[in-house]
Amino acid sequence: MKFTQRLKNLFSSRKTKPQYNLDIEIYKELEIFRLPLIFIVLMMFFGSVGYMVTADFGLMDAIYQAGMTFTTVGFTEVAHIGTAGRFFTIAFILMGFCLFTFAIGIVVEVLKQGTLIKLLKERKMLHKIARLKNHFVLCYHNALTANLAREFKENQTPFVVVDPSANLEELAKEHGYSYFVKAQPHTKEALLKSFMSSAKGVITLSQNAADNIAMIAVVRAYDEKLIKNGSRKKPFFVMTNAAEEEDTERLIALGANSVVLPSKLVAQKMAAVSAKPDMQNLLDKFLHNQNALMDIEEIAVPTRSWLRFKRLRDAKIRELTNVTVIGIYDQDGNFTPMPRGNALIGTEARLLVIGSAKNIRQARELVLQKTRPSALQEE
Repeated sequence: MKFTQRLKNLFSSRKTKPQYNLDIEIYKELEIFRLPLIFIVLMMFFGSVGYMVTADFGLMDAIYQAGMTFTTVGFTEVAHIGTAGRFFTIAFILMGFCLFTFAIGIVVEVLKQGTLIKLLKERKMLHKIARLKNHFVLCYHNALTANLAREFKENQTPFVVVDPSANLEELAKEHGYSYFVKAQPHTKEALLKSFMSSAKGVITLSQNAADNIAMIAVVRAYDEKLIKNGSRKKPFFVMTNAAEEEDTERLIALGANSVVLPSKLVAQKMAAVSAKPDMQNLLDKFLHNQNALMDIEEIAVPTRSWLRFKRLRDAKIRELTNVTVIGIYDQDGNFTPMPRGNALIGTEARLLVIGSAKNIRQARELVLQKTRPSALQEE
């Protein structure tokens, strides 16, 4: 049953289509090729009729001779062609050459403009983005976005960069953006092209506070629409940056889940390093490195978990998985750091744990179990 469901999910993901359709724009670019195609049809009709009149050919022979002559393939004549037919053939070849030159000119002009090529590349990109699930949408390219994208890439976190810059494709190559959309982030076009309905969250990092405010308002409005029609169960995680401390409360009131002050973070790290120089690279070495021996993650306790209403010491998470619980969030979001053994794991609690990536995966599997582990039942 599980294998069948996996196959269904696999094929359904492959059939996922972009929410923004570029076919109409591509067809408009292809409209210019209609005139040469019409001329080709008329030329074949003219040539067939001409051979039927000047060389007394039947319909199929006339069409065949007109096709060979028009394309200058160079096969032999279907039947003997008289003087009138030969004059017609010369005129027909010259007309075909003119039409061919005209068509080549149109093709060169279209390729020179580059609009059609850009649209085809963009459609290919949108199909790739449509396969993403639980990705992050990074709005506005700058130094913060580039550094964050590098961290996401190292940690294999999917993301899409949305920015209106004309040279976004060059920036993407320079900074390693696998998925990008050239558009104003707060527009409907950007929401659809970035496949935001399947995104985990939105991170807007514009240096202009007004851009971040507009983006938060648009995301929350889109959020409400998706939840209302049943397309999404929970709201987006929205993160942004601010230049001043006073902007933080305003951005959170508008709907941001987290607001980062880069200047404050830099100051805090400098203060910590100056106070304890020997500890400078500890977090960078063990927590921010993708090949680190230790990692910190948050594990949600589902409503059917066997851990509900158990004391931390009775769960014996450390004994079973070699992972240490360093904090517990309760249902109301209250955080208990370094909880004691008598701390209660309540409904919808979240455990902040530290350990190796392998052991954290084991701890997650342990928390998701519905029944008490056999190792504890034997005690």
